Amino acid sequence: MKLLQFTSLTLLLSLTTLNANAQSGKERGSGSQVSAMQTAIVAETALTSIEGAAEAETATPANDLAYNDTSREKSKGGPNKSDGPKKKKKKPVEVVEQPEEDFSPAPNENYFARQIVNNALQFEGVRYRGGGTTTAGMDCSGMVYATFKMFDWTLPRSSASMADGAGREVDLKEVRIGDLLFFDNSPYKKRINHVGIVTEVTETGEVKFIHATLSHGVAISSMNDNYYIRTFVQANRVIED
Repeated sequence: MKLLQFTSLTLLLSLTTLNANAQSGKERGSGSQVSAMQTAIVAETALTSIEGAAEAETATPANDLAYNDTSREKSKGGPNKSDGPKKKKKKPVEVVEQPEEDFSPAPNENYFARQIVNNALQFEGVRYRGGGTTTAGMDCSGMVYATFKMFDWTLPRSSASMADGAGREVDLKEVRIGDLLFFDNSPYKKRINHVGIVTEVTETGEVKFIHATLSHGVAISSMNDNYYIRTFVQANRVIED
C-alpha cells in the first residue's frame, strides 16, 4: 500500500513538471510538440508503474501461501498427524508355567517297570529287521534288548537265552507290566524263538504286549489271540519289587 501511494505521488510531480515545461515551450514557440510527446510517454510509464504496484500489493507470494498452509497444519497438530483411529496398546500376556507333576505309577505297579514299558512303546511302528537293535529296524529280542539297555541293563541277546537267563518264570495269570513273554512260533523247531514285553493287564485279565513281528514291525498284540495262546511257552519276571 505504501508503494502505491509513493508511485502516485511521483506521477503527480512528474505531470506537474512536464506541464510547466510545456507552458514554457509554448512561450518559446518551439519544441512544443516534443514536450507534449514527452508528457504523454511519462504519463503512460507512470500509469504502468501504478498498475504494477497495485498488483504487487494485492498478490500473495507462493512462498507465503506455503508458509500459511504449513502454519495451518502445525496449528492442527503438525503435518505428520495421523487421521486414522489410534491403535490401542496391547497389554503383555503373562504366561504362568504350571509345575510338571512327577510320574506316578498306578497302584500295585512298579515304577521302573512302567518306565521300561514307556520306552518300549517309543519303538512302536519300527520295521522288522533280523539282528537289528535300532529304530532303523529291529527283531523281537533286539527290541527287548534295546529297551533294557536304555537303563544300563544288559540282557542276553537272543530270546532263548533270555528265557533261560533273565529273571524267574511266573504263571501267565500272574504276569504284570514289564514281564517278558516267550513263544515258539516255529513249526519245525520246538524251541523258544520269540519274545515280547507285557504293556498292560486289563481289569478283565487281558494281557497285552509289545513285540517285533515280521509283517507289522514293532506292534502291540493280545494274549486273547488264539495264535499267541497256542504258541505261548513261558513268562519271566525280570523286574522284582
